[in-house]
Formats: sequence, C-alpha cells, structure tokens
Amino acid sequence: MTSISAQRALIGGRLVGPTTVVIGDGVVTEVLDGAAPEAEIALATGVLAPGLVDIQTNGCFGVDFITATDDDWRRVSDRLPSTGVTAFQPTYITAPLDVLLAGLERAGAVFGSLSGAQPLGVHLEGPFLSPHKPGVHDPRYLVTPTPERVGAVLETLTADGTRGLVTMVTLAPELDGGPEAVRHLAKAGVRVSLGHTDALAEQVLAAADEGATLVTHIFNAQRPLNHREPGVPGAALYDTRFTCGLIADLHHVAPEICTLVWRAAPGRVALVTDAIAAAGMPPGEYELSGIKVFLGEDGVPRDAAGVIGGSALTLDRAVRNMIGIGLDEASVLEAATRVPADALGRTDLGRIEPGARADLVWFDDGYHPLRTWIAGRSVFETGSGADTPTGPQELAREHQPA
Repeated sequence: MTSISAQRALIGGRLVGPTTVVIGDGVVTEVLDGAAPEAEIALATGVLAPGLVDIQTNGCFGVDFITATDDDWRRVSDRLPSTGVTAFQPTYITAPLDVLLAGLERAGAVFGSLSGAQPLGVHLEGPFLSPHKPGVHDPRYLVTPTPERVGAVLETLTADGTRGLVTMVTLAPELDGGPEAVRHLAKAGVRVSLGHTDALAEQVLAAADEGATLVTHIFNAQRPLNHREPGVPGAALYDTRFTCGLIADLHHVAPEICTLVWRAAPGRVALVTDAIAAAGMPPGEYELSGIKVFLGEDGVPRDAAGVIGGSALTLDRAVRNMIGIGLDEASVLEAATRVPADALGRTDLGRIEPGARADLVWFDDGYHPLRTWIAGRSVFETGSGADTPTGPQELAREHQPA
C-alpha cells in the first residue's frame, strides 16, 4: 500500500480537498478526507486528477499510428505521460482495407508490451465516410459499409493477432448500408461514432436508435447546424444518448462555439486531440495515413490544398485551452478523463475512486503536468526531462514539491 495526499483533487466530478488517495496492487483502494500525515507523497500545490484519456489521436511525436513500428509504439507510450495522458485510443483514418488490417496486426503484436500510456484499442475513422464530407481523407478510398466490408472489420474481433483491437468505428450513417452497419457493429460491442457525414438530423437520431453513441469531432466535417435542419451537431447536442468529441485547439472550433457545446451538452463532451504525427514536434512536413501534411508556425497542420488535417494538440493543452476561455475547471477535467473513459465503457479509468486503476496526474496550478502514474507506477516526473519517462519504479518514493 502507498498513499498520496493532495490539497486539491478531482473526486466525484468536483475539485475537493485536502484528500488522501490510497493505492494497492495498481488500483485505488481508498479515498480519504484530509491530508493524512503519514502519506508517502504529499502534494502541497496544484491538482491531483485522474490520468487523461484521449480517444481520438492519429499519432504524435513524429509517429503516424497506422504505419507505426514496435519502437514507434514504445516511444509514444513512454512520452504521452509527459502530457498527462495515461490511456489512449489510437485512430486509423481512411486507407485501403488491407492497409488498415495490416496496421491492426502490427499494433496487436506490441500493445501488450507497452509500459507507459496504455492503448485502449483502435478507432477506425473510415473508410465508411461520406464523399461529401471527406475532410483530409483520401476520397479514393471511401467506400460504403457493405455486409462484406463490415464483416471484415468484425472478423478482427476474433482473429489471431488482432483480437478485440477494434473498439470504435466512425462512419456516415446515411450511406447505403449505414443503419445496418451501425446495428451490427454496436451488437458486436464496437462503439459507433458518427462523423465525416452529410446526414440529416433524422438520420442521426435513427442511428442512435441502432446503437450509435458518439459524434466524431463535433462541427467538423459534418452537415452543419441550421435553424430548420439541425444537422449533425444539432441532433447530437439535442439527443442525450450522444457523447460529443470536441477538438479543443480553438482552431477547429471557435471558443464561442466550444462554450455553446459545453452549455448544451453538460457532462457529454469528450475532449479529444485528433493529433497527428506533428503533435509535440516543430513546424515541418509530416504524414497522415500517406497524406503529406504541413505544420505551420500557427500550429495548425494542413494538406497541400490548405485543408486542416488533424491537429498538433496535446490533451493537457486542450484542458488549458478550455479553462482559459472561462469554463469550469472540474467539468473540463471530467471531459478529459471520466467522459471519454465512459464513452468506451471503461469505468475503471478516468476517475479517482475505489477499484479504479491508479492512473493519476499531478498538475501545477496552471495545469501543466508535474508527475504521472500508471497503475500506481511513477512513469513521468518533471525535471527528469519533459519527454523522458522516470521508469517503472513503484510509487513509494517520497516527493516534496519545490
């Protein structure tokens, strides 16, 4: 057993404190009122929060997930805790189906050996997307969700090397075969998100009836909100069955609209990065599923035609951005922890409560990560090098903040 006391902590959706978190065998065993004097680690400043959970990220630190090698996956897993992320759902965007399946096979071979931030499964963002709302996706590879193609995805849930890896699929429900695809994927336990879609509001609501539960990067690459036709964002904000993914870089969605989304869907907004290989890297040329993307001095990746291609955002910066525009700190932290975890059915993550995995991040008062733990192991500490993990030592070493 070990324990951490904190002056402020996110417990039960509220910032409270002082409090003491007791950890044993990698999980939280107790949450106590007050700062226990015998706690091994005493945090005199900042906020103790659950580890951040990013459910849409295409890559980072120079790595594009769809082509990642074993060493690439290890580098990302080791470096993500410096951003406060302890769990992530890598995203593969549209590509030929054989390329997607090969990427899944490579991921399946390495996921179990990663010791840093833990992958939650793979999100397939495509290829079942609307040619009218492709964004940066290559239209040549967009296809309709025929039973055979959906079957190929479902086979990865049982195939050797890729068993259970596909945890989420983004699709356009208005395509031929769309409603049936939603139904079959949802029944198989795959989370279905609506995105890159020109669906009418009635088609969005019908997809929810079939089992869709998320909307991918709300307001981006989808039929817009209109006062007579609510479109995708209108339907998603209206229907409480949906969790709304929000890219909070303040470029994809204006601050005013971020605030409106927050007010319209309280407790249903999941902050996502939609990051690409450029995240955590200097300006230059990067690749997103074979597409050349240029990261400019403004920090926004764009393809050769000027279309935004993902982001260079990290999830801790998304938290700072949302707090910076005046949103409630506790609700912002929830949107980066509990809400995305719940959207994937992972009630063991994104919260500090008995039985939850002891994934924790200590933020300074400006919400920059100071230290990160995964299953009770200290894996990052500021001062050891922002991109260098501290290693898998047990969480028993006393740390006195400066």
